[in-house]
Amino acid sequence: MTPAAPPPADDFCRVEVPPRPAGRLDPTRCSVQALTRGDSGIATASPVQRWLLVEQPGPWGRDALSQSRFDPGVAPLLAERARQEDVRVLLVRRPGDRLADAGGRWAYADSRPGREGLWWSVRTSDADLLTAAWDGSVGEPTDRPTYLVCTHGGHDACCALRGRPLARAMPAPGPADVWECSHLGGDRFAANVVVLPHGFYYGQVPGDGALLVAAHERGQVALAWLRGRAGLPAHVQAAQHGAREELGLLGIDDLAPLGATRLPAAERDAERWEVTLAGPGGPVTVVVESRPSPEAVHLTCSAARPGRVRTWHRLSVSPAPGG
Repeated sequence: MTPAAPPPADDFCRVEVPPRPAGRLDPTRCSVQALTRGDSGIATASPVQRWLLVEQPGPWGRDALSQSRFDPGVAPLLAERARQEDVRVLLVRRPGDRLADAGGRWAYADSRPGREGLWWSVRTSDADLLTAAWDGSVGEPTDRPTYLVCTHGGHDACCALRGRPLARAMPAPGPADVWECSHLGGDRFAANVVVLPHGFYYGQVPGDGALLVAAHERGQVALAWLRGRAGLPAHVQAAQHGAREELGLLGIDDLAPLGATRLPAAERDAERWEVTLAGPGGPVTVVVESRPSPEAVHLTCSAARPGRVRTWHRLSVSPAPGG
């Protein structure tokens, strides 16, 4: 008798999974430990500024693009083009992962300040993406926020255990506004969400995400869970967060960066910056400092050894000279 084959590596993302993913959030999970420790997600958004969203239902392995139903002959070529053009490729699928919902959709998104936009297109084959324009010149633009919820269980179990229920429950106004997506980073902050086109990263989003959606429908950020804005250096993300807390400025375009200067730090392992931001009444100066975590911790469920992270802290917020 032939022995049964082992389950696929991304068991949490199979098409036939029950409504709730297999496994449970026991105390060993990285996201549970991060919540217990009170880990800060401030200034942990990705440096990415341009995105390629590729609809691909079905299971995703750890390397989502090459370990999925995407054309295996096209996958490495697409990955290489994305590397050359500095574009982040994310696989996306409808919440619930119904194969019947697949429509060959793809989108290009630009998060660069002043160029924000997201354009949806339909491909007839995966190879179409190798020659398609990634500049917003093709596709239908959307003027609504698009919510991507990381559900990549093949990368980290917490992403599926927390992300999939959130994606199904998130009360976005339109059915096409919420997508499950592949790895966003910061697994211990699951459930992780990125809001395009501006590229705002959120972590540890609770409940059904209704407060996050409501904020963005008003053109504001949801500061309680904000990790930062993609494409900005960590010290600028930290400065914006500190100024938003101090001044109550929550608009998505508030506090654009004007400049930054590194300052001497009191401790050898510390990093201190003075960042100037555009405030409503003139420039605002924010001094922030990062320090390594006091102890090494496991940053993902599959981490072989613990590691240290840097946390950011607001030291001061004040009008800039002449502001």
